[in-house]
Amino acid sequence: MTTDPQNPGTRGDLIKSLEHRYSPGEVRRRSQRRLVNGTGWLVWITLLSGLKRVLDVVIALVLLTLAALPAAALWLYAKSRGGGISKSVRLGRWAAPFDLYHFSCRSGLDDTALAKLPVLWNLLRGDLALIGPRAATPETNPVERLAWKRYQVRPGLICLWWIRRRANIAYATEAQVDAEYIDTQSLRGDLGIALRAIPAAFYGEGVSEAPDIIHLAGIPIHNLSMDEAVEYIADPARQDPVQICFVNADCVNIAARNAAYKQLLQQSDLVLGDGIGIKLAGKILNTHLRQNVNGTDLFPRLCARLDGTAEGIYLLGGKPGVPEDVAAWIGRNHPGVKISGTQHGYFAKEETAGVLQAIHDSGAHVLLIAFGAPKQELFIRDHLRETGVKVAIGVGGLFDFYSGRIPRAPAWLREMGGEWLYRFIQEPRRMWRRYFVGNVIFLYRVFQFRAALRRQESQNIGGA
Repeated sequence: MTTDPQNPGTRGDLIKSLEHRYSPGEVRRRSQRRLVNGTGWLVWITLLSGLKRVLDVVIALVLLTLAALPAAALWLYAKSRGGGISKSVRLGRWAAPFDLYHFSCRSGLDDTALAKLPVLWNLLRGDLALIGPRAATPETNPVERLAWKRYQVRPGLICLWWIRRRANIAYATEAQVDAEYIDTQSLRGDLGIALRAIPAAFYGEGVSEAPDIIHLAGIPIHNLSMDEAVEYIADPARQDPVQICFVNADCVNIAARNAAYKQLLQQSDLVLGDGIGIKLAGKILNTHLRQNVNGTDLFPRLCARLDGTAEGIYLLGGKPGVPEDVAAWIGRNHPGVKISGTQHGYFAKEETAGVLQAIHDSGAHVLLIAFGAPKQELFIRDHLRETGVKVAIGVGGLFDFYSGRIPRAPAWLREMGGEWLYRFIQEPRRMWRRYFVGNVIFLYRVFQFRAALRRQESQNIGGA
């Protein structure tokens, strides 16, 4: 507020305003408002925790009622085998220890869901919540400060980390996922996690101890984690250029029809499993896929890895303007990444030599090509050394996502393995045959391959 010294009315209004603002009553009211605003979050958390606890008790009572007879039968079975109800120590809210109950049957049932029925008593007692971070053991002594955040809430029977592991998209650490849950928790969010746990229970779990290479219908798939793949790509000491391919269910079908493409996949330096179809194939073949290392999830992690380094990225493919929009996304989210150049994919055949020369002159370390499979892979095979890059990767529709042309499926749908459904809804005319016909053919090929493996094993046993 400005005052005019020649206008006593204005000066008088200012004095009245100051007297009112700093009067004892007004100062007291402002202090009360600050107190309410400052503790509002605490009141909200208390109400949320109370309502969650009521729901946990109701759910525990319902499940205990339904499981009473099976639990009694299993307890009698466990007693007959010299077992019974066992306890193991876990850390709950505020890292307070509690006893986690389970059946000890001294048989193959110990590792099944039935053996965990007594844990419903922990839910009823309040040791556990239905949804929350995994209950840690006392031996768990996290070094990083973030990991201690899990103890702000009760541990849960179901956790977000477990779902993402089952869906093979647990790219962040458990501590990071726990912190994400705690920072965003809500009743609606807990309901979503509970619903997503249903399909996740049917997935084969991604495990760290898995074969280095999975053979699927004659295609070797390198069983790397996301972090391992990023480090492989970003390696600044690489001397010879390498080609990296992503393989999904549609790619397997294409390879079955295209001998040149199949041979290319067999000879590529690195082939990564992409999508829920490859994960299900691994489960059918009893060879677990460690993580779903798809290009769309790998791209931002690769950008973060290259941020601030001299290894540049060249973007080739998509409609005119699309690679520039992807470069703009990189600039906004990872400004330290060097964009060596961009070029849309709608160039004439006679312009190929000029495009290759531009890529070579750019000095790029990584070349991302979005032509679609198998065109992009065959292009890399034919021109890798001409580009001068150290790593060339066919990335399919990745540019469409990061340019903003096509939105990606939300995280909750990806955790359920339903990203394919989202893509179909976006482009039904283009995708219906790929998903509703192609996926059936893919599964048929997988079962055929499994049958051939079993016949070969039988012959080897017979021959021995």
